[in-house]
Amino acid sequence: MAAEEAAAQDLPSLANRIPVKKKEALDALLADRGGKRYYEELSRLDVDRDALKKTLDATFKSRLKTWLEICAHCGMCAETCLFYIANDRDPKQTPSYKIQSTLGEIVKRKGNVDNAHMTYCMDTAWGKCTCCNRCGMYCPFGIDMGVMFGYLRGVCFSQGFVPFELKIGSGMHWIFAAQMDVSPEEYIETLEWMAEEWEEYYPGLKIPVDKEGADIMYVVNAREPKHYPEDLAEAAVLFHLAGENWTVPSTKGWEGTSLAMFAGDWACCKQQVEHVYSAMERLKVGRYVGTECGHQHRATVTEGPYWAGRKDGQMPGEVPGLHYVEWVLEALETGKLKLDPTKKIKEPVTLQDPCNYIRNHGLSEVTRKIMPYIAEDYRPMSPDREHNFCCGGGGGMNGLGRYREERNICMKVKRDQILATGVKFVVSPCHNCWDAIRDLEEVYEIGIKWSFLKPILLKQVIVPDSMKPKEEAA
Repeated sequence: MAAEEAAAQDLPSLANRIPVKKKEALDALLADRGGKRYYEELSRLDVDRDALKKTLDATFKSRLKTWLEICAHCGMCAETCLFYIANDRDPKQTPSYKIQSTLGEIVKRKGNVDNAHMTYCMDTAWGKCTCCNRCGMYCPFGIDMGVMFGYLRGVCFSQGFVPFELKIGSGMHWIFAAQMDVSPEEYIETLEWMAEEWEEYYPGLKIPVDKEGADIMYVVNAREPKHYPEDLAEAAVLFHLAGENWTVPSTKGWEGTSLAMFAGDWACCKQQVEHVYSAMERLKVGRYVGTECGHQHRATVTEGPYWAGRKDGQMPGEVPGLHYVEWVLEALETGKLKLDPTKKIKEPVTLQDPCNYIRNHGLSEVTRKIMPYIAEDYRPMSPDREHNFCCGGGGGMNGLGRYREERNICMKVKRDQILATGVKFVVSPCHNCWDAIRDLEEVYEIGIKWSFLKPILLKQVIVPDSMKPKEEAA
């Protein structure tokens, strides 16, 4: 439906500066398949220049000002960017150019910009950057480009210039406290279904709900109960076999991801992480463990404390926050999980770590210590660890139809990295990376397969006789 038709029928505009907090507004967006009407209306959305100037005055402080002013335009960040490399080294894909031509112009003009510029900012912030922050590692002045692009996204969101799917994603978090329309009741029903189905193979398997004082509170990605319930079952089995005292919350707080972070909706980020922290405090848990998802770790453990106003940067009660790979390594090193060495992956394997726990939380060594447990022939990509390139799906880019072509082009960098290893099997403990590598195979057909850690571990774990079905134990 065109914007003119919507106006004639007195329908509310889908493109506006108001976060989606009502189910009716969310349903209206969902009905606009592909966002055609949304983007038509967005092309005519006025910029509230006074509000934009107030936002800059209130939030654009010394650190960001310094970074914007000290950039020497040296170009050191160019070769660090997968968009620059994949687009034939187009100078306009240099990170410093992208931030100076967007945020730099907004600041220079003190918010006096028009729709065309804000649209350009949106298309740059989401269509030419995954906020992987690789460029920030190489800046000789220590400019954190990831923070600057994140700030730019927040400015764009405040003015209503946000990609269609992330307007929806932010709305999902406001309404369902999850990135998808999964209620706590539906989540618990899915857990009960998985426990019942899998108990046949693992007697005594339970998924403890609201167990006060548990050592671990396990938090997931809403895509798991919505689309991949077997992921929930696999996690439960591995906790069961490891003898962990664990639980999941039954109310808001079971979801650790944050599409609001990708959207730049900082108020929603605060609400989302506070749901998780409230559940931790209510259940008095010893540790937080998040599923195989890079950005959930950043949103809940790395950035989350600051969104929640915790100036010490710690989660409630200084409870440790672990990414799933940290729990896996601990379980393997302590012997809680024992793997059958004869079942190691025989073919060559490489590893794709998510940027959000490699560069933003320093966990580069953890998965590399896991690989010898599960694979006979591990071949790292080059460059590796915190120098590795983004898969091309980070920052929400996997799900943005407007930038699908840009995403597919930039995935060439990861394609070439994988091909250079000579392997056909990629392990990636992250939903966005997993999706991007799946899509990479669809686009480029290089003949690879990919996997999370959980199904690999389940194939290799030694199940004690006491935990096997009677017929197997006998």
